[in-house]
Amino acid sequence: MMIYADNAATTKMSRAAIDAMLPVMEEDYGNPSSLYTFGQRAKEILEEARSQVASVINAEPREIIFTSGGSEADNQAIRSAAMLGKKKGKNHIISTAFEHHAVLHTLKRLEQEGFEVTLLDVHEDGLVRVEELEAAIREDTCLVTVMFANNEIGTVQPIRQIGQVCKNHGVIFHTDAVQAMGHLPIDVKEDNIDLLSASAHKFHGPKGIGFLYVRKGIRLTNLIEGGAQERGLRAGTENVASIVGMAAALKESVAHMKEDTDHMRKMRDLLIEGLARIPHSALNGDPVKRLPGNVNFCFEGIEGESLLLLLDDRGICASSGSACTSGSLDPSHVLLAIGRVHDVAHGSLRLSLGEDITEEQVEYLVKNVEEVVEYLRSFSPIWRRLVKGEAEFIL
Repeated sequence: MMIYADNAATTKMSRAAIDAMLPVMEEDYGNPSSLYTFGQRAKEILEEARSQVASVINAEPREIIFTSGGSEADNQAIRSAAMLGKKKGKNHIISTAFEHHAVLHTLKRLEQEGFEVTLLDVHEDGLVRVEELEAAIREDTCLVTVMFANNEIGTVQPIRQIGQVCKNHGVIFHTDAVQAMGHLPIDVKEDNIDLLSASAHKFHGPKGIGFLYVRKGIRLTNLIEGGAQERGLRAGTENVASIVGMAAALKESVAHMKEDTDHMRKMRDLLIEGLARIPHSALNGDPVKRLPGNVNFCFEGIEGESLLLLLDDRGICASSGSACTSGSLDPSHVLLAIGRVHDVAHGSLRLSLGEDITEEQVEYLVKNVEEVVEYLRSFSPIWRRLVKGEAEFIL
């Protein structure tokens, strides 16, 4: 049996996305910036896709800027808000300790340019406390950036309340919604969101395409210069086929969201229940306020990399954290942020389920994770010391 349980890293493209893209690649392949009819046909297709994406999040079409993905959107959103703040003499930014590195590395760069960054605690349950956020806002705060749902432990933040606090204080609010888009209801107006980042390949669209929602009235700082595309805000010929594929995938995901998420939550909870029976294991993040398909566990006494390789031998595709940092030997910054110690954080496993997951597959996952963990512990010197009482169990 082969089980793909790494949907947080990327998803399989939907048939709807592929079918929408093919005519654009084969027939309507004109440059949307061209003035002749063939190019203007591509322009019409591009703008139709923009309207489709905007409608899903209750935005206006002119508030959608197409990007190469979530990382670019995060960079442009954060840098734009920072530059707007700088013009007003404001140089303080608030975020969290477990954001995606597209956010954290951008903030680090801004610190080098003179900005001050406050990283909020996300506590053991992986959730921001709204009152702590409000207490951190200062007169010189120009931006709050908090991810909608965490890419590793799946916890879903109180976005609407965070947005309201920011609105009350006149502070721009950006959210990295890469993991949430297509899987959770999002209404930028009701949720009080000023800037939002999304990436198509997380909801069955193509890779290399995403979008940035920019509330009307917020002026962007360009990351890419060289052309008048995207109203002069993002130079480069638009990837019309991928944009159309993204719009089709998003539309389909939202249309089936309730039935899909209800099913995934049921399978997720069965998986959590099964893995929790493994001795000295622990679920990472709040058990309820999390993405419908996310399961993240730590197992004491083992290394996550060995666990992944042995599960792969059994046909299970999983991860120990973000795919963007899979080459790193350091423990997950997300797990450290919620208080896991280094030794325990090294033994983590993330299983992110798809809409087609079955109960039989969940049983197979539980059985094989249990067997592999037991096998790895059988020759682990760390586990041997724990069992002999030479060291204390943490989990």
